[in-house]
Amino acid sequence: MMTEELSPSKISVFNQNAGLSYYSARKTAQKHHNYLNLKRHVTYRWCSRLAASKLPGADFAVEYLYGKYIKNLSVSTIQQSGRIVLYFLHFLSRDGTTIFALTRQDISAYVEYEQDRGLKAQSVVNHLRALYAFISFLIDHGVLPETVMQPKIKIKLPQTLPRAIPPEDIRRLRAAITTVRDQALILLLLRTGMRIGELLAVRISDIICAERKILIYQGEKNYQGRVVYYSSDAEQVLQHWLMERNDDSEYLFPGRSGPGTISYVTAWSAMRKALDRAGLSDKGYSLHSLRHTFATDMLNGGMRLEVLQRLLGHQEIEMTMRYARITDQTREHEYFKAMDRIEQGSHHGSQRLNIELQKVFEEKKLLRSHRKKLP
Repeated sequence: MMTEELSPSKISVFNQNAGLSYYSARKTAQKHHNYLNLKRHVTYRWCSRLAASKLPGADFAVEYLYGKYIKNLSVSTIQQSGRIVLYFLHFLSRDGTTIFALTRQDISAYVEYEQDRGLKAQSVVNHLRALYAFISFLIDHGVLPETVMQPKIKIKLPQTLPRAIPPEDIRRLRAAITTVRDQALILLLLRTGMRIGELLAVRISDIICAERKILIYQGEKNYQGRVVYYSSDAEQVLQHWLMERNDDSEYLFPGRSGPGTISYVTAWSAMRKALDRAGLSDKGYSLHSLRHTFATDMLNGGMRLEVLQRLLGHQEIEMTMRYARITDQTREHEYFKAMDRIEQGSHHGSQRLNIELQKVFEEKKLLRSHRKKLP
């Protein structure tokens, strides 16, 4: 059996690749370690605040929150749950009752109070969902009866659809960008569909230039890693920015001082100034509009919905389907194409075909009926 000898140059490349793999593995492990430390800190803080409140049911709330930590739920879920449960216990106390005497009317009063505070309907729904999760925990532990959730209070949300930027406005926006950094920032958002928080967290080591893709180790909302890709025009702008940026920082968009990245405020300021110069400041566009535009363009280009779901990092495909309701120009084109044939009277051939198929189906149906009668 022949074995290939490794030349010094091949050994050098092998060692270099092994070193990069080791570095990437260490870096990923460090990110994971930092994230776990943050999760422990957040869990401890809210458990401490609940315990210190000495409100009736606080001990159950601590157990409930710690259970979320054990289940490895996200930092944002633990933090939101702790905040909402503590706030609800305070609400019950001010209302002269406790969690142990909870009724459906108390939950309804809480919802009304949240609405009176001016919270948006979606925020109230999120709070109510977190509250019901805690109440389910108490029911499972025999603290509350199941009747307290029968029936659940439901809030109807207004139908909201994502808003994309039309192509002509995109052209005006891009023409109004004056710096290479801002060109790279805006075009990467437009061509990858990343959230602004995800893009600002990108490090140089996360970019695989040869394959035109970016690794997102932890999604901003779903805390799951994924891969996004960028187009050839974004590649050109990115290469210019890589040559111009400060090489001392590991981030793609380094801040002016310190080792960190630029802030959201800085990124939004760049977008706002470009919108002003393009005469688009009155149209309500935001950095997130670039993500909506990406999704719209991909669907119009024929991308399957489940593929777009992965690229956007949506956990539920229902989130991705919002775009399908308003952006499918292919469907629009097919409708007018078919209607044009109908109006021109060119659909009779199809009708004849359908009649012929119907005859075949009827014959098979009769044959099946005849076979059933045979002994």
